[in-house]
Amino acid sequence: MSAGNPLTWSWRREAPHIALVVAIVAASLIAWPFVDEPVPMHWNARGEVDGWGSRWEALGIMPAVTVFIYLLLAFIPRIDPGRANYASMAGAYGAIRLSGLLLMAVIQAALIAAAFGWSDGPGWMIPAAVGVMFLVMGNVLGKLRPNYFAGVRTPWTLASTKSWDATHRLAGRVFAGSGVLLIAMAVVRREWFVIASLVVMGLGLAWTVVYSYLVWKRDPNPVPVTGTRPDEPPSEA
Repeated sequence: MSAGNPLTWSWRREAPHIALVVAIVAASLIAWPFVDEPVPMHWNARGEVDGWGSRWEALGIMPAVTVFIYLLLAFIPRIDPGRANYASMAGAYGAIRLSGLLLMAVIQAALIAAAFGWSDGPGWMIPAAVGVMFLVMGNVLGKLRPNYFAGVRTPWTLASTKSWDATHRLAGRVFAGSGVLLIAMAVVRREWFVIASLVVMGLGLAWTVVYSYLVWKRDPNPVPVTGTRPDEPPSEA
């Protein structure tokens, strides 16, 4: 089913996004009168609180950031020089937006729960939520079309449709694998496993950038790097 064109407003398309934003803001406003200061804000690797903050920091910053991100990502397609491509990747772009808002909701829920003493901290919740977001991104990255704001935007992916497509297929696998590792990190909770997983993820992301260059270099007919729009096809030799 088509997700609609992000360049045109659709209440049906935006309803899940708006519902999450409203839920985050409403939960924070409801909790505000009942939360005492200082509020736990940061936890070390052992799950111990090592950072405290005010009610505003715990209950105000995340809703404000969420509203800003929602508006920014809703507006970006209108100013992207590659905006002609958003209609064909509306579902993928919408999934990335929604997964990001879900992550913000999980983070805020974890902060509120800790503020009320319902939990000892985010624990496994946030790594698992980031892992789910990475899995979603891994599933849709290959469906993104060239643009300046979403996806793996290196000078070489923006200069070659071939590099863009191949790099995003690889990035999809890297992000999906990273998502599985993040969820596993939330379950295993061993320092060596966390370090090893982060190293593997870092190497995977670094290889994605290198790979984008290698594919571009082998492209016999790439779009020139300078002065092009990402929605334009490669120029004829």
